[in-house]
Order: sequence, then structure tokens, then C-alpha cells
Amino acid sequence: MDEVAAQIETLSAVTLTVSEIGRSVRFYESLGFRQRPGHVVPGFASFVLGGAVPGYLNLLEGEPGPVDGWGRVIVYVSDVDAFYRQALGVGVVPEFAPRDAPWGERYFHLRDPDGHELSFAKPL
Repeated sequence: MDEVAAQIETLSAVTLTVSEIGRSVRFYESLGFRQRPGHVVPGFASFVLGGAVPGYLNLLEGEPGPVDGWGRVIVYVSDVDAFYRQALGVGVVPEFAPRDAPWGERYFHLRDPDGHELSFAKPL
């Protein structure tokens, strides 16, 4: 009998290294991210993304390495244009206004205080 290979099911979390955990937590909370309830670990924060099978955006305080060209975190939101206005409302300056992409998403990018690129998107 052949053994069935395990399949990858979903992305559990992305962890970003940040230079000042308090500053970064305030930044993400200002955009509406919700911290994961539970045990507090110094120098670490975890934000819940999604519903039934959530994913997580983790922040780990440390010495961030170079971020240019590292990639990006892509987060789906319910309304890209409303989320863009929300970001502007808390003083965040996105890299560009929301636009429709040829791959079928509406999206915009911004950077967190340590330079990590974040993309907020919704399928068209």
C-alpha cells in the first residue's frame, strides 16, 4: 500500500523582526489589527487574522536585518478603499492609492515603522 504524502494546508503565520515592540504594536493596532489574547511574552506580539481558521502576524523584537527586496506580507481586507482611508486617518502614508491589478485584486502597499512592506488587498 502506498503512503499518501502530507499536504500543505494553509499559512499559519508570518513573523517580522521589529526594533521597538511597543511602537510596532501601536502601529498595527492603529490599522485595526487585533492582538491574540492569552499569555504575554516580553518582546513578542501576535495579531489574529481571519476567522474560522485564523492566521497570525507575529512581531518579534530584535535587530531587524535589511528589508529591501525581502518580499511582502499580503493581507486581505473587506474593503480596500475604506482600509486605505483608515490608514490615512491614523497618519500612515501608503506608497500609492488603491488600484486594480491585472491578476484580479484591488490593492495598495504601505510600510511599517521598520520598513516591512505590507499589501492590503481584496479579490475583484
